[in-house]
Amino acid sequence: MCYDISFSTTIEMVTDYLPGLVLDPQLGLDYNMNRHFQIREEKSYPIIICHDGIRALTPLKWGIEVAPGIVSFNAQSERILNDKKSRWYRRRNSRCLIPVTGIYEHREIKGWKKKVPYYVKLKNRSLFCIPGLYSASQNSFALITRPGNDIMRQIHNSGDNPYRMPLFLADKQLEERWLASDLQEAEMEAILDYELPSENMEYYPVHTIRTQKERPDKKQKDEPFNWPDLPPLGKDSNELSLF
Repeated sequence: MCYDISFSTTIEMVTDYLPGLVLDPQLGLDYNMNRHFQIREEKSYPIIICHDGIRALTPLKWGIEVAPGIVSFNAQSERILNDKKSRWYRRRNSRCLIPVTGIYEHREIKGWKKKVPYYVKLKNRSLFCIPGLYSASQNSFALITRPGNDIMRQIHNSGDNPYRMPLFLADKQLEERWLASDLQEAEMEAILDYELPSENMEYYPVHTIRTQKERPDKKQKDEPFNWPDLPPLGKDSNELSLF
């Protein structure tokens, strides 16, 4: 599951990335900061939707209520077209893009009391978009995930639905096609099946992110942090008891 995303950019950079975006009047400029968004936050997140051929940047909350009291934050790519009884199949035409500068995922290491957070982003891209689905009636969205590639399986190695990752796409053209009103199911399936090669990602450990406290080194949440005795990826049997 993906529960943490980074938006350390400005609204202007998003509109430069996808020219012609219409800005929702409700969208404040308080997003222009180094933000770490979590699913439990009540604040809305800037999401790109397309309605009647017009692409707009609008604030939506993370998480779609799929049943009374049940909220889904992630939509599994495999169910959007292949499970015609699923809630995601019914929402397949309510597509959106989630602009991010990166995401966070946690790695479990045997013998460590707490998981180690990693920051993951696409190489050579300061801003990119993750496909999602949205609910107009709830003003909310869900981020699409898929089975993880080799690196993400080693990072996201425990917890709810382990070994998965967001649906990272290769380039902006694929992202824009996700919004296209003329997108056919065959092309949609190809996008949903896409697996980003591990070599196209940049990733590194960061300090604890789910806290309001300042890092001990005074750096931003998305900057690298050197954890003493951190074993390499794939070597998760370290028996040290840390933290």
